[in-house]
Amino acid sequence: MANITDKLNQYDIDFIESQKMFFVSTAPKDGKINLSPKGLDDTFKIVDENKILWLNYFGSGNETAAHLLEDNRMTIMFCAFEGDANILRLYCTAKAIQEKDSNWDEYINQFENKKAARQVFEVTIEGVNNSCGMGVPLYDFAGQRKELTNYYANSNKEEHIKYMKKHNLKSFDGKDTKLFED
Repeated sequence: MANITDKLNQYDIDFIESQKMFFVSTAPKDGKINLSPKGLDDTFKIVDENKILWLNYFGSGNETAAHLLEDNRMTIMFCAFEGDANILRLYCTAKAIQEKDSNWDEYINQFENKKAARQVFEVTIEGVNNSCGMGVPLYDFAGQRKELTNYYANSNKEEHIKYMKKHNLKSFDGKDTKLFED
């Protein structure tokens, strides 16, 4: 049975903080719906019961930023792959804060590892949905993958910008991400 509220409670916060992975979903007005698995340590900060910050490193696409320019809705989902069954969905609105923005330092300084950061998403929680999760299988966590963080550590900012200019200016549907422009 689903339990829907309008803010995080301590159970939700404890559950989120114990998870190793989450999923982010956004959609443009028309085009592909995007659903992305996210991991990596120190990328998800709970500010209060209705606000979170999510640090997004650059990668193969930039769908979330493009979608939020058209429709600022975002759903974030956590699943219990170990321990008690639970699925937690956060129904949110969000906006991308990028290095070009005047408030970038305020947001990026909330995170320890800033190298390779592409955006910080400021996310406002409008609904919280806990459901049973009995159909989610159990998995053993082996660790975070190191390939991406090793790449970031062994490359410089100029290389990061070059990559983002090649791969992150448009979504897979050809929608603008406004990564380096207003």
